[in-house]
Amino acid sequence: MNYFAEFFRDSIVIKIIIAIATFLFSIMSNAQVNKDSELFKTLQKNDSIIFESSFNNCNISDLDLLISEDLEFYHDTGGVTNGKEAFVKTVKQNICSNPKSKPLRKLVKGSLQVFPLYSNGKLYGAIQKGDHEFYLREEGKTIPTVVAKFTHLWVLKKNKWTLKRVLSYDHQPIQN
Repeated sequence: MNYFAEFFRDSIVIKIIIAIATFLFSIMSNAQVNKDSELFKTLQKNDSIIFESSFNNCNISDLDLLISEDLEFYHDTGGVTNGKEAFVKTVKQNICSNPKSKPLRKLVKGSLQVFPLYSNGKLYGAIQKGDHEFYLREEGKTIPTVVAKFTHLWVLKKNKWTLKRVLSYDHQPIQN
């Protein structure tokens, strides 16, 4: 019996199995949150405010509620936009200036994922990612244009979520 215990204590195989199990547990414990969780629903609602309200319907004042003053927006074809003021100006000029030719954004159903960020066990932020499609509404027609991926960094301070970093990338034509 003593030999059996010593074998397991000194066995490299057992140490590897324990290391793999610990690694897998750490991955699973940092996985995306359930789509029924409060965090997921909160950030899904924030996504809707930014895009459905502000982007699609040009209620620009809604951006003030959610955008960080030091926002950094990285777009794979449009470049970098730094700061809330510049971002709001860009939305006004490029998205909301011509109602006869209006870009629209739709979240791809089922693509939204949310990953919590913790510091010493306390929630301080979240990564939100998904796919979205863009359309152009002209003369009563809605024309598909591109599909893209996005990654958002949300920061929680004083119980308020703000969008701090945005990556918008892999813009590809929508295949009909």
